Amino acid sequence: MSVQSILGIEAAIGYIESHLEGRLELGKVAEAVHYSKYHLHRQFSAQTGMTIHDYIKRRQLTEGARLLSFSRTPIMEIAVICGYESQQAFSSAFKAMYKRPPGEYRSRGKFYPLQLPFSLQREVPSGNLSRSRICLAQKEDVPDWMRLMRLVVDGYPEMDEEDYRDKLEERIARRQALLLRDGHILIGALAFDGFSGTIEFLGIHPQYRSRKIQSLFLETLQEAYLPGREISITTYREKDRADTGHRAMLMRLGFLEQELLTEFGYPTQRFVLPPRSTGG
Repeated sequence: MSVQSILGIEAAIGYIESHLEGRLELGKVAEAVHYSKYHLHRQFSAQTGMTIHDYIKRRQLTEGARLLSFSRTPIMEIAVICGYESQQAFSSAFKAMYKRPPGEYRSRGKFYPLQLPFSLQREVPSGNLSRSRICLAQKEDVPDWMRLMRLVVDGYPEMDEEDYRDKLEERIARRQALLLRDGHILIGALAFDGFSGTIEFLGIHPQYRSRKIQSLFLETLQEAYLPGREISITTYREKDRADTGHRAMLMRLGFLEQELLTEFGYPTQRFVLPPRSTGG
């Protein structure tokens, strides 16, 4: 994708961030950045792996959650701020994403984002990305890793940054954190528990999600770190409206559905990747 196209998407993201209050639809954003609705929809989805409609909805509900957690603004007012015509419509959309009605979420007093603003790279190298470039993360990689985590937070409900950073530093110390860079850009990261064979984090930069980098990480994990082991990971349950495609991605990679779980109060499902066959 050209730098000009990325600049157009950046302009759309900037417009959205400046107009999160009230109804915000594709046509209004497209008009503001001088794109057709079709062109903006196609370019935004290709660059971020998410439709602009989903991005807007998730950003507005995230801001609604922030107001619920850190202000005393009445829920009806928050509904209008988030672009909903009624408290009932807002409550229904909020519960579908956060798994709690707004009042319960507020009383719980713990904020987490559905979606943080996308920050795009204007120049994305198109060179070959191979397993040989995956390496162990070092402590100095933590700031870049955390920036990537914020970009892919749509896949990690109930994310608590402080707790996550502590866990990440522990995984780095135990040599259980892998990363991949494209030049200076951290484009992929994987953290795992070597004892249980569980992937705790697998994040790919939105602009690289179509380049099969998840497969490179899994091959590295299976061959170099967990050979002959079953690998597990948890993600959204089927038909969870907060899922932006993570279940489908795991199934394309060969993961198989297992038991339903509840993690940190959020309904999830465990998936497993069988050990690789070594042949006859």
